[in-house]
Amino acid sequence: MKSHIHRIREELPLVLLFIATLWGVFLLDRILPLERLGLIPRDLGGLIGIVTMPFLHSNFTHLLNNTVPLAVLLTLLAGSRTDSRAAVALVTIVGGVLLWVFGRGHSLHIGTSGLVFGLAVFLIVSGALERRVVPLLVSAFVAFTYGTTLLTGILPWQAGVSWDGHLLGGIAGGLVAWLLVRKTPAA
Repeated sequence: MKSHIHRIREELPLVLLFIATLWGVFLLDRILPLERLGLIPRDLGGLIGIVTMPFLHSNFTHLLNNTVPLAVLLTLLAGSRTDSRAAVALVTIVGGVLLWVFGRGHSLHIGTSGLVFGLAVFLIVSGALERRVVPLLVSAFVAFTYGTTLLTGILPWQAGVSWDGHLLGGIAGGLVAWLLVRKTPAA
């Protein structure tokens, strides 16, 4: 089994590429109607949104509000023992599937915030599961920095906010942490 112990500088180009892709899709969306490719729960046409939703944003503020925490969380993930690519892919897919099955019907979900919530919970849970000093410190940092956002982001009375996407992204992050951390080889 390949070890996924790596350093941040090795994965930083992928973090930057991912962020650049978000911005590139945003710019392309100014010309083409890409937002319609978002996730619509329990609608077969909305299935594509499971993989496209994280790349679609309604406006500049929406994109900027997702970019900063995503960059921080991806960088922290890049410094972990976890297979970062697998973690991002699984949180995206599991969170998207959960949202498609359990999300509010007749609503279009777009944005990276489900992945952001998923990665935050992933880092918190994986730190607790690993029981090592550095992951525990990362876990505490994420909980301290994003804890209030995690709690307020799942409140259902926020107009225009995909609170169910946040909640289900967080659940996906916890599930993926449990799945991947128990498979990660010890150093």
